[in-house]
Amino acid sequence: MKVCDVCGLPEELCVCEEIAREIQSVKVYTVRRRFGKLMTIVEGIDEHDIDIKDLTKELKNRCACGGTAKKGQIELQGDHKRRVKEVLADMGFSSEDIQIR
Repeated sequence: MKVCDVCGLPEELCVCEEIAREIQSVKVYTVRRRFGKLMTIVEGIDEHDIDIKDLTKELKNRCACGGTAKKGQIELQGDHKRRVKEVLADMGFSSEDIQIR
């Protein structure tokens, strides 16, 4: 049986990722890219505490768009600021700590 290094609980009962989600300060904003296309950027998520690849996959599925995870931030194709905030709040992130610009 493996034990988590951080909380000392067995890996099946580990709550480290849930706790990390509650204390993240996330920023969501849009930028214009080539040919006037909008990209929604999600940044401020600590890659060491939360699996950013799984989070990206879930956001892409729930927003019905393409995207990627680069340099510690998530890029989604299109303007999905409001939807991303709803999805992150459903996933356990604190809605007060999600800033939309």
